[in-house]
Amino acid sequence: MMSIACFTLLMGFVSEDKKRFEEIDVERINIIEKDGTLRMTISNRERSPSPLYKGKSFGLKGGDRTGLIFFNEEETEVGGLIFSGKTDINGKYTAIGHLSFDQHNQNQTLYLSYGDRNGKRKMGLNIDDWQDSPIFSEWNQQYHQAAKITDAEERNKKIKELMEPRPGEPAFAKRVFVGRDEQKKATVMLADRAGKPRLRLSVEAGGDAKIDFLDEKGNVTYSLPEKAAQQGR
Repeated sequence: MMSIACFTLLMGFVSEDKKRFEEIDVERINIIEKDGTLRMTISNRERSPSPLYKGKSFGLKGGDRTGLIFFNEEETEVGGLIFSGKTDINGKYTAIGHLSFDQHNQNQTLYLSYGDRNGKRKMGLNIDDWQDSPIFSEWNQQYHQAAKITDAEERNKKIKELMEPRPGEPAFAKRVFVGRDEQKKATVMLADRAGKPRLRLSVEAGGDAKIDFLDEKGNVTYSLPEKAAQQGR
């Protein structure tokens, strides 16, 4: 009898650890490890967390993104899924969708994006390069401090140094875009380390297809079909 009673009591405690709900209303859910380390949040806009580096905010505000935010074992943000859409009093709308994955201790380097401004739509797969140092939290703080400099010449100089710390090597650069632009053109764009497009494949909304090869200044050096290159000169 004692064994049965103990077993029943034990099972009661186990069942208390697992709840089942048919429906629940909540403003935010935190997914944590046993030691309390934050690994993911699911939240409404107002209760969304600010970006974290090793568990601490580094200056960017929270409360502005509805969706899921992911954190690694060090409680540093590593990406997320966010979405929004609304119509203003004039009947014009905006909508976004964004799924991103961050480079270690840096910003997003792989992401799917969708943006719509009252019918002007752009969506696609993006691949970016980010510098390895300084870490994004430090770089971001430096950028915001530079933006507050009152002297325009000094401000622009500092921002330029942050955006391109070494000649030809920007802090970040878009290397690949595969998607559709606001002119309804399907595009594949490949860029060099400096973020300058060097190869572009495109199909216009009307069906015309073209491949462009570009130099570092953005000039088309060769196109297929060749007729397109001659018309562009």
